[in-house]
Amino acid sequence: MVKKEITREDLVQINEYVYEIPKSFRPDMHVPAQVYMNESMMDDIIGDRSLEQLVNIATLPGIKKYALAMPDIHQGYGFPIGGVAATAVDEGGVISPGGIGYDINCGVRLLSTGMKEIELRPYMQKLATACYHAVPSGVGRGGMLKLSLDELDKVLKKGAAYMVTQGYGIEDDLEYCEERGCMRNADSGLISDRAKKRGSDQLGTLGAGNHFLEIQKVDEIYDSKVAQTFGLSRDLVTVMIHCGSRGLGHQICTDYVRRFMGKLADYGIELPDRELVCAPFKSNDGTDYFNAMAAAANFGWANRHLIGHEVRNVFKKVVGKEVLLTTVYDISHNIGKVEKHLINDREIELLVHRKGATRSFGPGRPEIPARYRNVGQPVLIPGTMGTASYILVGAETSMEKTFGTTCHGAGRRLSRAKAKKTVRGSQLRERLEQKGIIIRCESDAGLAEEAPIAYKDVDNVVSVVDGAGLAKKVARVIPLAVIKG
Repeated sequence: MVKKEITREDLVQINEYVYEIPKSFRPDMHVPAQVYMNESMMDDIIGDRSLEQLVNIATLPGIKKYALAMPDIHQGYGFPIGGVAATAVDEGGVISPGGIGYDINCGVRLLSTGMKEIELRPYMQKLATACYHAVPSGVGRGGMLKLSLDELDKVLKKGAAYMVTQGYGIEDDLEYCEERGCMRNADSGLISDRAKKRGSDQLGTLGAGNHFLEIQKVDEIYDSKVAQTFGLSRDLVTVMIHCGSRGLGHQICTDYVRRFMGKLADYGIELPDRELVCAPFKSNDGTDYFNAMAAAANFGWANRHLIGHEVRNVFKKVVGKEVLLTTVYDISHNIGKVEKHLINDREIELLVHRKGATRSFGPGRPEIPARYRNVGQPVLIPGTMGTASYILVGAETSMEKTFGTTCHGAGRRLSRAKAKKTVRGSQLRERLEQKGIIIRCESDAGLAEEAPIAYKDVDNVVSVVDGAGLAKKVARVIPLAVIKG
């Protein structure tokens, strides 16, 4: 089949925040493709393969309503980053590893220190340095905790809850973690020895790339009532942790992509791009991947949980034992979930792929912690070094529009290679420190890759999210100290 290049003229504007590529664009599309963005984002999106990838998603067996892209959309493997697809579990729907991503359960945890910036300002340099040493970062970097095979299997099965039984973190951390930090269908027996070996020493580590640990302060409140429910107030110091399942999750994705590649003919599935490789969700292959993915997700939650524990200890040592960091919420943005949603006034079970996209469930959903259930789920959208990050709340309107989904960050506009050619890491470090932002990062090249210029304007991205009713702004936080690999 000849692929049609997508131009501006192919995008039909539905409203101020939604553009659609109609089902008629290509004969193999089962549903239309919709992009949440505004006019100012158009050039960045047209410039890569992300829209072509979005249209390809619309060809997946069993897909319902729309192939969706969030305003942080950019080119990925198979799916674009920011891509969302819901396939019907009982109607031949498929599961695609490329629709979940290599860093399974990459996500964000937000902690509250319960203290104002003025109280912590004298300790900030020491806190940044101590956090840098307590939480290993960098490519392939292992942590202090070396797991036996039996211990690793328990992490893969029980997730963050296992860490609590071993004295790391507290029970409340689980209450404010998506899925309480554990997908119960996890099966470590479906994970290769190579994947387990890669993960055996990586618990409690950040990794590299766009992963970070950031000490922040709340500089703006947009909804005082919801902010109070979330325990947020102006000048409150928070800590944001962004990381995933490290090498373990990457290897699981690699293993199952290879396995599925050899089975496409058996399932009679034809794809416009082999990176979309998939299996029927209810097949042995599909079920095996879903259960292996769940185990990797559990590792991701355990990883952020252990980092949260280490940060909590750092604050106690540097500031004083009376300081107690509490978990506001922990959210996932590279994951597949079985959920019930309304399609044409009928509730059906869907496998929702969210790749670089995160839940934004509105009020009343049972998945939301009891304390937040009346207002909606906390949504965490990190920005970049030197810019803001946002805390939002899930909106009822997102349930119908996007299966209760929104974006996961600002979204790249430059590749890492282009960013390094555009920005010198040493100069970026100097500029950030002149703004009063403390940087702890060994590699200037790593800083350049993640420079603010490499990303879309997070304020603009969040304005689309808020304006489109995918989530509503609650608070903005700005960085005080950034720890990166």
